Amino acid sequence: MTSMPTPAPGDATGALPSPSAPPSSSSSPSSLSPSLSPWRNQDFRTLFGAATLNQLGTNTGYVAVPLLALTALDATAAQVGTLAALSTLAFLLIGLPAGAWVDRLRTRGVLIAADLARAVLFASLPLAWWLDVLTLAQLYAVVLLGGCATVFSDVGSQSVLPQLVGRGGLVRANAAMVTLMAAANIAGRGVGGALIAALTAPFALACASAAYLASALRLTRVRPTPAPPATARIPLRSQIGEGLRHVLGHPELRALALAATLNNLGSAVLGTMLPVLFVRELGLSPAALGLFWAAGGVGLLLGARLARPFAARVGYGRALLLSLTPAALLVPLLDHGPWLWLAGAGWLLAMMKIGSDNVLGVSLRQHLTPDPLLGRMNATFRFTLTGALALGSAASGLLAELTTLRTTLWTGAAILALSFTPVALSPIRRRRTGV
Repeated sequence: MTSMPTPAPGDATGALPSPSAPPSSSSSPSSLSPSLSPWRNQDFRTLFGAATLNQLGTNTGYVAVPLLALTALDATAAQVGTLAALSTLAFLLIGLPAGAWVDRLRTRGVLIAADLARAVLFASLPLAWWLDVLTLAQLYAVVLLGGCATVFSDVGSQSVLPQLVGRGGLVRANAAMVTLMAAANIAGRGVGGALIAALTAPFALACASAAYLASALRLTRVRPTPAPPATARIPLRSQIGEGLRHVLGHPELRALALAATLNNLGSAVLGTMLPVLFVRELGLSPAALGLFWAAGGVGLLLGARLARPFAARVGYGRALLLSLTPAALLVPLLDHGPWLWLAGAGWLLAMMKIGSDNVLGVSLRQHLTPDPLLGRMNATFRFTLTGALALGSAASGLLAELTTLRTTLWTGAAILALSFTPVALSPIRRRRTGV
């Protein structure tokens, strides 16, 4: 994910704070000093350790599941593509209801349950392979149900941070989490590939299951999160609608959502056709494509690490407004020789901006959202951004069929280059801080 790979309690009536002022907080974590490092918080260190194990399981499964389908079941390219689509489908099917459920439940319990569910699901694959009863239908079910668990895990992890580190620690905490995900994009799948090479795909999946189980056990050491308010026990549809109204009715949240949606849409249109350009049109090796993707991961990592000091120097709004995404216009120039390096530099810079936004934008939207709405706010963003990825991938293939490969690349690059405009037209541009 490019948005990856991403607020304080209201009153008893569920009223929201004014868009022009941050929500108040009465909980002790939220009263921490803004200068307090989240690394001094034992709960955050425990959560970060669990997230590291989680990323190991996720990236190992990302590599191992399609390889298991290819080697053990002789799956076709279309069937492997279906596996990939099913994991994304979960966000579209249950993304919005999941946010409402997270707001009804204790968040720590949601995270533990999600990890345990994925541990069991992934453990079933090597067991079925060993018993010689593995089927493609089982792979489909595991990927879809695992994706559902990931929805709850992603929404819950972003919702629990404000409760653990306080509003003042959000930017640093999110920077650490985005850095972890960026590092996993660079190296995590390499670790998964090494496990598969050494142990074969079924045993690598057993390791992924063990990583999820270890993550769940580690999360039990996080102090219990507060019980949701009794006012949360309202019809699910009303809760979902309240989350949508909060995001779409708030000028800053709406701008963040639109900007991130354009980021994902442009990245999907552009990225879907990059393998075709590399391998089919230019005759470059898959290794070259891997290095190009790795350059994007480096950009995400740099953006995440530089986001906080850059925002402190120029102001929060200017940091979100100042865009490197027009560098994506260099990517369609990709060709042999120096053009490959130029396009790689453009991709790195564009992803660097997205990495920065994943820290600053996520922190701001958490700050602007009262605790009882955190799950629904995060789910609304996840639903919108994942929908943009799915739409962008589909549109990329259709556009390439109707026009040309290069036209498709230019279209994706143009969308990505203009993704900062919703922020430029919103009150965010005048923000000095994110808290």
